[in-house]
Amino acid sequence: MSRIGKLPVSIPAGVEVAVKDNLINVKGALGALALAQSALVKVENNAGSLSFTPVNESREANAMSGTMRQLVNNMVNGVSKGFEKKLTLLGVGYKAQAQGTKLNLTVGYSHPVVMDMPAGIKVETPTPTEILIKGSDRQRVGQIASEVRAVRPPEPYKGKGIRYADEKVVIKETKKK
Repeated sequence: MSRIGKLPVSIPAGVEVAVKDNLINVKGALGALALAQSALVKVENNAGSLSFTPVNESREANAMSGTMRQLVNNMVNGVSKGFEKKLTLLGVGYKAQAQGTKLNLTVGYSHPVVMDMPAGIKVETPTPTEILIKGSDRQRVGQIASEVRAVRPPEPYKGKGIRYADEKVVIKETKKK
C-alpha cells in the first residue's frame, strides 16, 4: 500500500467534512471545497480523522489512495489556513497593481496587461514589484500564479520578467568574440 495513503488526515476544529455518495465536501472558515470520490478508494470518517484504503490490491487502487488522501489533506488545509504564492517582478519599469478582482501588469509591452481573477482567488500587491495570490484551493492558486508568470517569464540573459519568489534563474553568459 502507498506509504502516504496509510496516514490518516486529521480534521482540525472548525472544519466539517461530509462523505456522501461519490462526493467529499469540506467546509471551513475560508470557504467550501468538493472533490469527486474515486471508486478505487474507500473513505472512512473516524471521529476527527479520515482514513483512505484501497478497495482491492491493484496498483491503480494503491496509487489512487495516496492521491485521494493528499487531495483531501490539501482541501482541509486550504479551508482552515489557505494557500498563497508570491511572485516578484524584475525589470526597469515593471510593476503590478491590484484593483479589486483585477491585476494590472506593466511588464514592458506597449500596453498594460489586465488579468481577471476568478472567484475564490484574492490578489494583493504589497509593493509594486510583488504579487501575492491567495486562496483556499491549492490547485487553482498554483494555476493562476503560473498564468501570471506566463505573461512575461524570466528571460535567461538579464533575468527580467515575472518569477516566483523562491525561483532561481540561471543567467546565461553572453556571446564572446
